[in-house]
Amino acid sequence: MAGQPGRFSFEFSPPRNDDAVAKLAKVHDRLAELEPGFFSVTYGAGGSTRQGTRQTVLDIHAAGSNVAPHMSFGADSSEAIAQLLCEYRDAGIKRIVALRGDVPSGLGGGGMRYADELVGFIRDTTGDHFHIEVAAYPEVHPDSPGLPSEIHYFKQKVEAGADSAITQYFYVAEAYFNFVEACAKAGVDVPIVPGVMPITNYASLLRFSDKCQAEVPRWLRKKLEAYDDGSEDLRRAGEEVVTELCRRLLDWGAPGLHFYTINQSLPTRRIWRNLFD
Repeated sequence: MAGQPGRFSFEFSPPRNDDAVAKLAKVHDRLAELEPGFFSVTYGAGGSTRQGTRQTVLDIHAAGSNVAPHMSFGADSSEAIAQLLCEYRDAGIKRIVALRGDVPSGLGGGGMRYADELVGFIRDTTGDHFHIEVAAYPEVHPDSPGLPSEIHYFKQKVEAGADSAITQYFYVAEAYFNFVEACAKAGVDVPIVPGVMPITNYASLLRFSDKCQAEVPRWLRKKLEAYDDGSEDLRRAGEEVVTELCRRLLDWGAPGLHFYTINQSLPTRRIWRNLFD
């Protein structure tokens, strides 16, 4: 699968027990066969998976893959964040996904509160060592009043030193194209890679989308409601929708795709096969 156009990446969350660690190692090996640009590893709310994220990142790096740890300010001090950055740098990690993350309750005024502050801190601490990814929200972040505000805050992250962005997942391609066009008009020209969420279970999709406040459009809800949840028919329908979305994104110039794998290899590999085999 090497040599496909664009930049492709796969996202994991840190496993919670030894069995999950072994399973994720197998998932990594299967997806590594596709030769992605990198894997990313999420960072729980308020830094709740900090050690799990760190260990997963080091394991993937040791397995020979490029890997990007997610990082957010959480409740950590600047000193703790600087120490973690130095650990990653010294281990040979070269990419970071810098996020605001969920704001812990009771966070005082002395901590970093926004992603642009974290991006600036990474640059001040480690210079140009890391390629810094940030988040982008084509359908507008829940805390933003509208697209102009969303572009304003995204531009701040880029001006602070971000190199590129990964979007929240979406199912309407026009949302991505409109966002990229608005960024270009605002003078923001970093690569913006669309995030892709495979569909395998309708109830899980709605639950996860509600948690991260991603939009599942009415037409897609109606399409998936026609099938029994978890059935092979629903899986095929979801795969068809996401494959067509990916095809449109790439045909119209998206610089790559970032797959939210939910620590599974098969749904992503099926979409990949539809696109490139």
